[in-house]
Amino acid sequence: MTTPLAELHMHIEGSLEPELILELAERNGIELPYADLDDLRSRYEFTDLQSFLDLYFANMAVLRTAQDFADMTRAYFARAARAGVAHAEIFFNPQAHTARGVPLSEVLDGLADAVSASEAEFGVTSGLIAGILRDRPASEADALLTDLLAVGAPIIGIGLDSAEVGNPPSKFVDVFARARAAGLHVVAHAGEEGPPEYITEALDLLGVERIDHGIRCLEDTDLVQRLVRERIPLTTCPLSNVRLRVVDTLADHPLRDMLAAGLNVSVNSDDPAYFGGYVDDAFAGLVAAVGLTAEEREVLARNSIQASFASDDRKAQLLGG
Repeated sequence: MTTPLAELHMHIEGSLEPELILELAERNGIELPYADLDDLRSRYEFTDLQSFLDLYFANMAVLRTAQDFADMTRAYFARAARAGVAHAEIFFNPQAHTARGVPLSEVLDGLADAVSASEAEFGVTSGLIAGILRDRPASEADALLTDLLAVGAPIIGIGLDSAEVGNPPSKFVDVFARARAAGLHVVAHAGEEGPPEYITEALDLLGVERIDHGIRCLEDTDLVQRLVRERIPLTTCPLSNVRLRVVDTLADHPLRDMLAAGLNVSVNSDDPAYFGGYVDDAFAGLVAAVGLTAEEREVLARNSIQASFASDDRKAQLLGG
């Protein structure tokens, strides 16, 4: 039997499909700068990370109420279950919502409503990771963590995402130390557009347990050896890397080289509504582009389960043990 998947690198706002964007805009009386669905879809061509982020944040304007966040999250769980995902650890970006006047309580209530029901409704166990926007001040991240802890936010960890270049992990040493002290898991995007040194910073200065993306580690032999030796999980996102021009095509993606090097890699969807598909689409694309084998898929699936923050019992259940 094929091992199910854990999805460890997926931004819930990035699962906001065009149809739901228009539906929520109508529900909330928001006028969007798109003539129709086709016009909106035509904007999904990106030249780099920033060009994607511009549209990504603009479309969040339709998310206003707890119900909006709950509907978006349930839509993801339904699609993820069809893709073979049995456990999902979901990023969300509180700053992107509070900065436009949406109360943190609306965000948390809506997400928590869907997450608390994900196993019963969809067969997917799940958890929430609050992503810090690295292109905003560290003081703001610190204030966010204070707020999350004060309200007892239903999160399992914090992450670091958004525009990587020029925003090294070293900016956020204090807030990550506080998160670890509070018992939260910590992860960080590094080595996507940023250099391999950002991966090292995330490990040494932030104490992260997983590296999100991490594909540029291959530029540093010593770093690769360390990642292999320490079994640091790397949550790669092949479709995202192609759509953001980090690599030219799926055939050029270094996933195979990473597996051959013994790295602890998994496949994830990142922002599936924007990058051409969900995790099953990514696997299908890799089969077509590089001939990914069933054995390699099994290794990637087992890596994803073992790298998750699921309970030991849940991991054993998913791994068939």
